[in-house]
Amino acid sequence: MRPKLTDVAKKAGVSPTTVSRVINNYGYLSKQTKNKVYQAMKELNYQPNSLARSLQGKRTNLVGVIIPSIDNPFFAELVANIEKKLFEKNYKMILCNANYNKNKEQEYLRMLIANQVDGIITGTHNLDIAEYDKVGLPIISFDRTLSDQIPIVSCDNYQGGQLATNELYNAGCRHIAFLGNPYSISNPTNERLQAYQDTISKLGLKSYIHTVKFSESAALKTASVRQLLEQHTIDGIFCSDDLTALLVLQEAKKEKIDIPHQLKVIGFDGTKLIQTYYPELSTIVQPIAEIAELLTDLLYQKIEKEDLTFKINHFKLPVKILRNETTL
Repeated sequence: MRPKLTDVAKKAGVSPTTVSRVINNYGYLSKQTKNKVYQAMKELNYQPNSLARSLQGKRTNLVGVIIPSIDNPFFAELVANIEKKLFEKNYKMILCNANYNKNKEQEYLRMLIANQVDGIITGTHNLDIAEYDKVGLPIISFDRTLSDQIPIVSCDNYQGGQLATNELYNAGCRHIAFLGNPYSISNPTNERLQAYQDTISKLGLKSYIHTVKFSESAALKTASVRQLLEQHTIDGIFCSDDLTALLVLQEAKKEKIDIPHQLKVIGFDGTKLIQTYYPELSTIVQPIAEIAELLTDLLYQKIEKEDLTFKINHFKLPVKILRNETTL
């Protein structure tokens, strides 16, 4: 049977009120009394009820993190770093995998509110969800514009798009295609496509934009990649994420297209997984650890002072290029 607060009080030889005061750090109590209560809690494996504490106006030290897909190595690495930073600040994470599903995201959002989390970090792709404006909790967004009141953290997507396009041009490519997510309203990752278009225009080249949705299955993306390779004479492809770039390498091999001599490819994200298992891929590296640190720091500040406003609403961190075999 799950131990109760009264069981802790009995074992520690104190009143239930004293146990409650120790748990909530309320009022003066001797070190000896605190130690007796903590020891009793440890022996009974007693865990304070976070929801009950929240109903008393206490913090739960819980943070909700909503992501589009845990399968994507970028989000997996980002979540791992967020969890690490939250734990350092004495917060626990409730992870919600929205899986590109608006209804799931809405249900998770309601669950987090019901569980009285202290704040939310969200990186979901369902931009039309209006509930975020009504949550009444500190929220920080990753790479998504949700509201004028919600701060955004992202890498410098425009800088990354410029670096990627120029890398292909400097490697000798003159027919450079963009392969990635279509334009979406208020989506900071649009800047990757915008930077490609601006750079291509400055270089006096023709643009080739071939869109694949971020949420599409690998099979659908593969079909789009095959279509691009068969229908267009291109010598360079800027992929807006590394997983799509890997599909290009895979399909190019099937079509007996020599990389990098006939086709050069660059991706975007640069996770540790990609760098370790696919070291041949050139990519734009996002500072994932720094992004996670900034997300958690901003959220922590908002939790400490709910009416806090920041001088800027969009925090952009610089990227770097990792040059490997696919663009040599």
